[in-house]
Amino acid sequence: MHDTSEDVMSVLTERIEERFQMPLADLLRAVEEAPQTNPEATVLVHWHGLLAETQQALDAAEDALVEALGTQPTDVLDDPVMELAHQVNSAVASRDGRAMVVNYLLDPNAPGKRGPGASPAACRAPALPTSPPRLPSTRNTTARGAAR
Repeated sequence: MHDTSEDVMSVLTERIEERFQMPLADLLRAVEEAPQTNPEATVLVHWHGLLAETQQALDAAEDALVEALGTQPTDVLDDPVMELAHQVNSAVASRDGRAMVVNYLLDPNAPGKRGPGASPAACRAPALPTSPPRLPSTRNTTARGAAR
C-alpha cells in the first residue's frame, strides 16, 4: 500500500530540492540555522515536515488495517476494522491536504500569487478598487414622496 503514498513524498521532495538546488537534508540544516534568511524555504520545510509526519501516520494506519484484515473473515467486517478503515481514510485526506499546500507553495503561478518572490502584502492587495464611490448629482432631483 505504501508505494503510491511514498511516490507523493518523493516527487514533492525532488521538487523542493530542484527549487533550492540542494538536497533536502542541507536545506533543513540551512533553515534550522537561519530561518529568516529565506522565508519561502522556511515555510516549505515546515509544510514538508508536516507532510512527512502525516505520511508516517498514514503508513501506520494502513499497516494496522492490513493486519486486522488478515484476521477477519472476508464476508463481514466488524466495528474495530471499520474504525481502522476510517482512520486510513482520514490519514489519506490529511496527507493529500498537506501535499496540496506544498504543491501550492512550490507553484509560483498558483492562484493568489503574483509570481516568484511576491511579498505577502502584495498577495493581500484588494481585488477591487477601493476609492470612495462618487455620489450622483443632486441637481434636478426630488426626494421620494416630495411634492412637486
